[in-house]
Amino acid sequence: MRLPYFDLSGRVAVVSGGATGIGLSISEALSEAGATVVICSRRQNICLDAASNIETTTGQKVLGLQCDVADIQSINKMVGEVEESLGGIDVLVNCAGISGSEKPVLKMDANDWKSVIDINLTGAFNLAQAAGGSMIRRGEGGRIINVASVGGSIAFPNMTAYCASKGGLVQLTKALALEWARYDILVNTISPGYIKTPMNVDFFDSDAGKTVIASDVPMNRLGQPEEVKGVAILLASKSSSFMTGSEIFLDGGYTAR
Repeated sequence: MRLPYFDLSGRVAVVSGGATGIGLSISEALSEAGATVVICSRRQNICLDAASNIETTTGQKVLGLQCDVADIQSINKMVGEVEESLGGIDVLVNCAGISGSEKPVLKMDANDWKSVIDINLTGAFNLAQAAGGSMIRRGEGGRIINVASVGGSIAFPNMTAYCASKGGLVQLTKALALEWARYDILVNTISPGYIKTPMNVDFFDSDAGKTVIASDVPMNRLGQPEEVKGVAILLASKSSSFMTGSEIFLDGGYTAR
């Protein structure tokens, strides 16, 4: 490889929510850079399908494992399987997330709040705790990449739980970065803006969605999932070796307005 500081050969990367959308692009990117990738989500069938497709394309080993990030026992089982079969985790990408129901605060019930926080924030904490503990025991450092959102910095009406969870994820990144810098475990955040995924394509193809893009995104277009790849490789590799606690916005200029 002509750019060895981006080479991930010999590294093991776990990507939660890595079978669809942004997570799938990150899984592809890490495999293309030479890593052995473990794709995990609640639905093992889609993990296995994504793993098979990426492995065929890149020639790198890719595993698909079931893991519910809202369930600590499920997380510990997955981490144990990775340790047993691959020796440990070098890179963790927390990409599992949901947007939840769009409701005004006064119409939200406890589950509207809890379901989003449990996956987007508590799930990321639980995975980071388990994977970080594994990294510390090995003593070889590591990388943790949390996928947040511009919604962690800019509030959206009717999306209180989502914005709170993503803002909390940014702060979780900073706190973990401070605690684990001494172990050479570097923790950073990618905060995407409007990226075209299966979850939002119908809205952004509508007249209302096109209006949002025209008014809010200086580049006047949606981002594509593959445009997250370069930033993910940057944060997973040696090229970011003096970078921790940082947040990278990938939003076509949205937060620069």
